[in-house]
Amino acid sequence: MNTILLLLILLPLFGAFLLPVVGRHLPRRAVEIIACASVLGSLVMAIVAFFIGGQKTYVLTLLPWINVNDFSAAMSVYYNPVAAIMALMVTFVSSLIHLYSVSFMREDEDYVRYFCYMNLFVFAMLIITLSDNLIFLYLGWEGVGFCSYALIGFWYHDIGNAIAGRKAFYLTRIGDFAFGIAIGLFFITFKELSIFYINGHALSLGAKMATVFGLLLLWAAVGKSAQLPLVVWLPDAMAGPTPVSALIHAATMVTAGVYLLMRMFPVILQSPAALFVIALVGAVTSFYAACSALAQKDIKRILAYSTISQVSYMLLGVGAGDIIGSMFHLLTHAFFKALLFLGAGCVIQALHEEHDIFQMGNLRDRLPVVYWLFLAGALSLGALPFTGGFFSKDRILLATLSHPELSYKLLWGLAALTALLTPLYTFRLFFIAFLRRPGRIDREIRPIPKLMVWVLWPLAFLSLFGGFLSLPAIWSGGEWLSQYLVSVPGTISLNIPPSFEWGMEIGSGFAAVAILIIAYFLYYPTPFSFRAFWEELLFTGFYLDWLYQKMVVLPYEGIAKFLWLKIDEGSLDQGIDQTGNFLPIFSAGLRQWTTGRLSTYLKMLLLGFTAILLALAVGWYYF
Repeated sequence: MNTILLLLILLPLFGAFLLPVVGRHLPRRAVEIIACASVLGSLVMAIVAFFIGGQKTYVLTLLPWINVNDFSAAMSVYYNPVAAIMALMVTFVSSLIHLYSVSFMREDEDYVRYFCYMNLFVFAMLIITLSDNLIFLYLGWEGVGFCSYALIGFWYHDIGNAIAGRKAFYLTRIGDFAFGIAIGLFFITFKELSIFYINGHALSLGAKMATVFGLLLLWAAVGKSAQLPLVVWLPDAMAGPTPVSALIHAATMVTAGVYLLMRMFPVILQSPAALFVIALVGAVTSFYAACSALAQKDIKRILAYSTISQVSYMLLGVGAGDIIGSMFHLLTHAFFKALLFLGAGCVIQALHEEHDIFQMGNLRDRLPVVYWLFLAGALSLGALPFTGGFFSKDRILLATLSHPELSYKLLWGLAALTALLTPLYTFRLFFIAFLRRPGRIDREIRPIPKLMVWVLWPLAFLSLFGGFLSLPAIWSGGEWLSQYLVSVPGTISLNIPPSFEWGMEIGSGFAAVAILIIAYFLYYPTPFSFRAFWEELLFTGFYLDWLYQKMVVLPYEGIAKFLWLKIDEGSLDQGIDQTGNFLPIFSAGLRQWTTGRLSTYLKMLLLGFTAILLALAVGWYYF
């Protein structure tokens, strides 16, 4: 098992190191084969580990690392059912995205750097997925942050792309700071940084200490998973290539924060206050992002706000105490969001890099295969009945509604309202972009490579039928995922009466279909738009980015400018310059005494002796 897990982690790293060393000297096809093969090899290892490991838990040391006095940190792995499922998802979706990238980046001359960063991104995410030691996990945590910065700003010659990359880097660092503090407190508390050990001794924590840990871990997740208030970097992250957007949103970075909370759930479970704050952040952020998506025009920004909203559902599931439901939605979301982003990439390239959905139209006739594949993803995102998103979203809503605390009923109401908005903004995008609109002149379609379409088929299948991974018992399902994860620390089973669950499922299904019909009449054939004030409010994400600019960025720039011009250049530099100007004058005066004449030196000696006697006399008189 050691060898399998070591290869699972290191194969993408091998590609990331090999490509920058020899990639420039190899044919393009060889570079693409190395990049894709390294991730596909990791997928094979994840499948082998899944079947060999079963539902067992492995804590293995792959390599020794740091050993200083009483502190030690090894590159160790904590492989359990949650890690097994996550590793399969990360490697599977990443493999498809790498294959898609071969065609998507076919005209880009900087393909070696692109595939190097993509391989490194997968390696860093696998460290987060599998590591046992928190320092080792932090290495992967910072690794995905660096790779996101490098890939979001991949086309850095455009200043907007470079700014978007830096913005993602700065904001996620705020969450990383909280995670670093949490790691330090874990070591002080437990004298150990093993996740397996900490989870096993979580019961020894008091409620106050557990709350501190829970809130620090939440803050780390808020930064990495783009939740309120650190939400503004993700919509701008669309500046990178579309496969990068798919990788960040579906398989890697954005889900890392939620996965961390699942990984450390036994600690968080000791604090009801921390659980409620997690659920509150999830519910509020989901509603905020769904509202913002209703007024976006860029196809990728709509999907970006959708990601924020759907990840918030996962956070809500953790806060409600149901990490199985959260993991279930993480899986289905990975499938349909990767499908939607990659489908959007096909549309963007076919329309010569057009992103505005209002400049699209009639794609059903002009890109029929992409139309049907995109529809599969839209149905699952909108949680239409029998799709993967329908079952996973309802599991989280059930867990929230069935929570014994009354406050969770309010959170359920907000999440249920978000569930109604989701098919509205999803099919707003779909109807405007894909159906024929009066007065629209069809633009010339650029041919799409077949590989870009082929890789969408497995994602479409899983988007529609991913719900069967944990089909509820009331649907005569075996709830396979729930059974597989039952041994994970902190998991619970929802003991909900079948009649209550049936009512929830039927009501949810009818509501989703009703919203779909409403969306059709609102956005086809003439799109509905809000009044100017509301349109601007939603389009700007409730002016949150503007508030950051006014309340944080501009004051910071003002202080920096004052320190630069007034303190640094005005005081320090001027003082140093004046000192430099004084020295030639002082040295010129000293030169008058260095004449080489004995009489001058005797005068100096007399003056110095007189000054010494004078100082002694004054001191004697006063002291």
